[in-house]
Amino acid sequence: MANVVAIVGRPNVGKSTFFNRLVGYKKAIMDNESGITRDRHYGYADWIGKNFTVIDTGGYVTNSDDVFEGAIRTQVDLALDEANIILFMVDVDAGLTDLDKEFAKILRKTKKPVIIVANKADTTEKSMMYGEFYQLGYDEIFCVSSQTGSGTGELLDKVVSHFPDPGIEDPDAGIPRIAIVGRPNVGKSSFLNAILGTERSIVTDIAGTTRDSIDTRYTMFGKDFIITDTAGIRKKSKVHEDVEFYSTIRAVTSIEESDVIILILDAERGMESQDINILRIAQERHKGVLILVNKWDLIEKDSKTIKAYTEDVLSKIQPNNHIPLVFISAINKQRIFQAIEKAIEVYENMSKKITTSELNSVLLAEIEKYPPPAIKGKYIRIKYVTQLPMHYPCFAFFCNLPQYIKESYERFLINKIRSHFDLEGAPVRLFFRKK
Repeated sequence: MANVVAIVGRPNVGKSTFFNRLVGYKKAIMDNESGITRDRHYGYADWIGKNFTVIDTGGYVTNSDDVFEGAIRTQVDLALDEANIILFMVDVDAGLTDLDKEFAKILRKTKKPVIIVANKADTTEKSMMYGEFYQLGYDEIFCVSSQTGSGTGELLDKVVSHFPDPGIEDPDAGIPRIAIVGRPNVGKSSFLNAILGTERSIVTDIAGTTRDSIDTRYTMFGKDFIITDTAGIRKKSKVHEDVEFYSTIRAVTSIEESDVIILILDAERGMESQDINILRIAQERHKGVLILVNKWDLIEKDSKTIKAYTEDVLSKIQPNNHIPLVFISAINKQRIFQAIEKAIEVYENMSKKITTSELNSVLLAEIEKYPPPAIKGKYIRIKYVTQLPMHYPCFAFFCNLPQYIKESYERFLINKIRSHFDLEGAPVRLFFRKK
């Protein structure tokens, strides 16, 4: 059985701060505003030779004006089901509240070990104020400060004592990563939920519902991968809140950490300037790309609609016409698994290895038919091609005058490589070196 710890409690008691301390970096967004965390958030931690998964959850509330209240409670319930140990976090500054008492009744039904964590005990005086929390009916209370880390060691000693085996150090090591990106409200979370068949991310009609980047491990078509739902990326001029700023930073970081990017468009709005900016970020970081056109069920269609739409999108992203498009409806689950199959294909194209003999046989014949144009009476002769050991397709061309290769001829060579070796969706980079 996996070692899983869930951090739960009402809003603004410091759950995300403590989660970040356990996983060792700022993975979850933190802010003084309550309700920042909405979806379940996963990370990995270790203590005295024991490895375990940590789940951060949104603040548990009832009868509030928050439109996300019910969805957050569902996310908390799912975390409680997954966990072996539950850390029930309370706030010594605020003291015992009715919501703490109400939540304690729910936790008593789980029949799983529950540890009360009295947070914000930043001083000796505050750490003496935990006595009232014994009214919740639990024997053990640990006073901690998630800001400074005090008291964390004693708490973790208790947590890992419940784990009989050491667990896996990093279950995600070496697993392909796919990030879902796009503007707000194009259906990123709906797509994730559709392929998982569960409410992994909260979905509403409100733009900006997803704030953090949400990782999910998934196995499909015999392939194991991690898929990341990200916050919608707006133009800088339209980002006004600190939370949205950090959400955008997390989304860009997810692009950097992923192998393949799924860029989702709204079918009714098409490819807009911000989509092109997101695509540029992915390409600057040499990521594989797949474009999904979502909400295709809302478009009036005839036999030529897909062809015309594809040509319009590809014309806007030239010269990147190697990027595949899949037309989907996340709500109706139309072509969603075809989209994932295509994303896996793009990943496999990223890691494709072509033998040197095959490269030279094909490309030197193409170069002989259409050699590089002479510059200042000097003829460029390409003698040899080989693939470089990189995480995406890179090729070295050895020639007598590498400095005279023009960009137009480089594009010609890239197109020939793509046409012969099927590198759809993968970036291709060439280096010209003196033989």
